[in-house]
Amino acid sequence: MKVSVLLDNNTLIDRYFFGEPGVSFYIEDNGKKILFDTGYSDAFVRNAEKMCIDLRQLDHIVLSHGHVDHSWGLTYLARMYMEAKIEDVPHTQPSIIAHPAVWESKKFGDMGEIGSLFSEQKIQMHFATHTSIEPVWLTENLVFLGEIPRHFEFEGKEVIGTVSRNGEETDDFVIDDTALAYRSPNGLVIIVGCAHSGICNIVEYAKQVCGDERIIDIIGGFHLQHPSKEQMEQTVEYMKGLRLPVMHPCHCTDFSSKVALTRAASIQEVGVGLRLQYE
Repeated sequence: MKVSVLLDNNTLIDRYFFGEPGVSFYIEDNGKKILFDTGYSDAFVRNAEKMCIDLRQLDHIVLSHGHVDHSWGLTYLARMYMEAKIEDVPHTQPSIIAHPAVWESKKFGDMGEIGSLFSEQKIQMHFATHTSIEPVWLTENLVFLGEIPRHFEFEGKEVIGTVSRNGEETDDFVIDDTALAYRSPNGLVIIVGCAHSGICNIVEYAKQVCGDERIIDIIGGFHLQHPSKEQMEQTVEYMKGLRLPVMHPCHCTDFSSKVALTRAASIQEVGVGLRLQYE
């Protein structure tokens, strides 16, 4: 499996890409091309062009959850595919894989809409959709985890604004938050967007779904922004138990949390332009 970072808060030094608070990863595995999240703007599209990655040839578009910094770039992808049809440019017919709640309207204070700009009905005019709370295998070794069970008391409990569900507005625990797991010969690679469901919860469920206790890397946002002392300490202790050689926390993982995580594994820099490869 190959992972290319199309979007992150950071860009690598002397690499002239665009950064923004968001995430987008381009993944290649077993002949399949997968886009994981789309960031906030068209920055991931421009970065892909600079990296000579053709986003018109995708097999799947996976959304980790519906928040602005992960789904609003979908507008630019829909435009790209519509224009490809108009101009008769070679393109595929990718499907969107996501939790069913990813299309729900989300609000945060007086900021207005912070969820998906598309309803499922609207986006289906551009892409097929496959929503599932159960795991979905995208390739022989790469799986969309679906809804993440929340077992640990120290994480996955935060309310992020409100969500409109079944005609009612209720606290949003971001139940649509999910991740990908890759099954390599050496262990699992976990790819996360924002980890609202809890980074330790995600890893535990990935181990269950894949039937493998070994973790060799975790890349993405760990949702550790000014975490409580209890959450940080218990997260570090959990990570120590994994004995993983390396981690790539980024996006919504603050500096002090990255420093704390160095007690559990070697923390590697992430930025737009980074390319990783796993067996």
